[in-house]
Amino acid sequence: MGPLQGFKIIEMAAIGPVPFCGMLLSDMGADVVRIDRQGAVSMFPDNPVNRGRRSIELNLKLNSDRELALSLITKADALIEGYRPGVMERLGLGPELCLQRNPKLVYGRMTGWGQHGPLAHAAGHDLNYIALTGALHAMSGRSAPHPPLNLVGDYGGGALYLAVGVLAALLEAGKSGQGQVIDAAMTDGAASLMTMFYGLMAAGRWSTAPGSNLLDGGAPFYDCYVCSDGLYISIGPIEPQFYVELLQRCAITDPLMQAQMSVKSWPEQKHQLVQLFRSKTRDEWCQLLEGTDVCFAPVLDMQEAMRHPHNVARETFVNSRGQMQPAPAPRFSRTPASIQGSAPTSDQHRERILKDWAI
Repeated sequence: MGPLQGFKIIEMAAIGPVPFCGMLLSDMGADVVRIDRQGAVSMFPDNPVNRGRRSIELNLKLNSDRELALSLITKADALIEGYRPGVMERLGLGPELCLQRNPKLVYGRMTGWGQHGPLAHAAGHDLNYIALTGALHAMSGRSAPHPPLNLVGDYGGGALYLAVGVLAALLEAGKSGQGQVIDAAMTDGAASLMTMFYGLMAAGRWSTAPGSNLLDGGAPFYDCYVCSDGLYISIGPIEPQFYVELLQRCAITDPLMQAQMSVKSWPEQKHQLVQLFRSKTRDEWCQLLEGTDVCFAPVLDMQEAMRHPHNVARETFVNSRGQMQPAPAPRFSRTPASIQGSAPTSDQHRERILKDWAI
């Protein structure tokens, strides 16, 4: 039922952003066929990131299996892969050959450093890519940089940019009849995500000193605070009218707290808020502030997040074949996205794939 129903996508089995991109395309209705390497063992075979596609196992060192892969690629609208530069060419499945077989093919290449550049052939992971772009330093606050979840590089700067590139190229191919190659690098994507902050720095409104700016923990009104029970809440009333509501609902009358954008007052203001939020439990602050224009939310762990009334009402998390997992996003009014199936085992759908793809 999804908006990509009828599109055929080849996913070369990989880790990190490629399977996440495959999940997004599958959730939106595409028929995603994952080509698994013969004998390969997945680190997380049942992870819902692998949901919704079908699997065929091939030994790409064999001419017969390579030709079978090319037959699938000839029938596909797009291919996504996450090998180091040159690997697909050595396998005999490089973009030049594939586009000769299928001129409308959208060929999405996902790497950390990109297809060219001094680091292109070096190993790396999400942490390294966001470190190179300024993102990790900017997110470190006043403490030493530490590994965040792989949301900024792998998924935000990687999978989502790959998905946008694939969808844009599919739209263009529908007009021109010609495919193209997408060079999606996590360093490029992470840098792109930092566009606003580079703009603020250029305008003299952002300091390279972490933990001193509006959105990196420097501002007392945009931060997380511990409560009397050791749990945390978050506040973010940046707009003046929302900040006024915070002061009113918390009965804050100190004149020092009125000067919201007085950067020199931020340390003392933060000290006062630390003391204030330590005076009640997280649940008590939720009763007072949640659902108001204070811009407030409790800091929930993943178990708590699945039970929160707002997430329950929106069905943000769904039970798919006995496993609770995030629901497809975004939501479509006419062609709703859906989870097409659980994570496949290697080569689970060989016969069905070949039949459905008329091979």
